Amino acid sequence: MNPKSHVLDASTVAVAFFQEAHADRAVRLLAGGGVLHAPDLIYAELANVIWKRHGRGEIDADEAAQLLNDVRRLPLQITSCGDLVASVLTLALTTGRSVYDCLYLALAVQTASVLVTADKRLVNALIDTPLASHVAWIGSES
Repeated sequence: MNPKSHVLDASTVAVAFFQEAHADRAVRLLAGGGVLHAPDLIYAELANVIWKRHGRGEIDADEAAQLLNDVRRLPLQITSCGDLVASVLTLALTTGRSVYDCLYLALAVQTASVLVTADKRLVNALIDTPLASHVAWIGSES
């Protein structure tokens, strides 16, 4: 595993942007200078998070637009979902996790990285599998 290389999912970026629990670690990852990977799905997922926050009245339209601009400037090496889809389907079928989650997981495997996620259910689902070394919960200090 490459300790300087991580895959970040939308939940981790949202933690940083909205100052949720473990935001300090998420911000450190985003600003730490290591190589950060994500599938292009991350843009749609983060736009959806921003839309939901706006719908709940947590942010106004100007803040939503600024957050989306910030998302687009993240220092991420983006991989097309199309480049991952064959291995993703296999992962989804064998793990029982969604294709969306497996896009991030497949990218972590492909790049010999660790997927950092705020989705504890995903981490717990993979903890006793050979894929456990490719996933870490944002609250752990690995």
